[in-house]
Amino acid sequence: MSAARGQHVTVVGAGVVGLTTALELQARGHDVTVVAEHFQQPTVSAVAGAVWMPYQVGQRDRHLVYQLAHSTRRWLDGLASSAPEAGVDLLDFYEIDPSVDRGERPWWASTELRAAAAPVAGAPLAWHFRAPRVEPSLFLPYLARQLARPIERRQVSSLQELPGDVVVNCTGLGARELVGDPQLRGVFGQVLVTGVGQVPLDLTITDERDPASLFYVIPRRDELVLGGVARPVDGTEPPPAEPEISARILAHAARLGLAVGPVKAVCTGLRPVRPSLRLGRDADDARVIHNYGHGGAGFTLCHGAALAVADAL
Repeated sequence: MSAARGQHVTVVGAGVVGLTTALELQARGHDVTVVAEHFQQPTVSAVAGAVWMPYQVGQRDRHLVYQLAHSTRRWLDGLASSAPEAGVDLLDFYEIDPSVDRGERPWWASTELRAAAAPVAGAPLAWHFRAPRVEPSLFLPYLARQLARPIERRQVSSLQELPGDVVVNCTGLGARELVGDPQLRGVFGQVLVTGVGQVPLDLTITDERDPASLFYVIPRRDELVLGGVARPVDGTEPPPAEPEISARILAHAARLGLAVGPVKAVCTGLRPVRPSLRLGRDADDARVIHNYGHGGAGFTLCHGAALAVADAL
């Protein structure tokens, strides 16, 4: 390990995965440069609901995902209590799901998950647990401020063109074209940002009773994020927002008795979904370490994945 210290590392990508990875490498004594075409907008991280939940990720490597998720959970819990400026808050999370009646605990659950003691949003059965919610507009700048040098804005067409003893690929869906990964697909998501209305800011609700009609409401500190949809698409750019999806989301909120405020914005993005995470050394170029394919769980896995990358150096 001592021989690996002090290496020059280039991290490609400035979403939550890239920034968290860069900071962990920096903390271990490496000289880190973050290179990215975009920062904050229009990255997927910037428009994410950003609640702790291993969603649409790693169906082939659940044991690894579980480890990374709970490692990140402990880190986020610590930030919630020690760094309020980071935008991390612990909220009550209610997942309306028929599996409660069958007693089928989600594969990612910890021991604290339990059936809700009372009906939630008119639904008699829901899982209840406490989980971190991250506010991207605060969290991403909070991470970036801790970098030893500013993010270098540039378009990257090849990992081999980049300097450094090690290059870490945290490009999310961009890896589909950058490294030619046919297993990586974009899954379209659309969310509404609304005023608070009469919705409590201390709880998150998801409704998974109808797989074809995904719904969630995630409070930020002064607004709500409502979703959603999960539809695979071709390409690496999200299609435009669809009014029909927005109308369905608002109607679903009304059916649950959630009196949300006016719509402030409609945002779209593509989740970088892969059958399994790509986390580790490239088989053909040992200088490259990949860290992508986190699906809808970038904020859920980021710190655990960063630890894995740092351990690989």
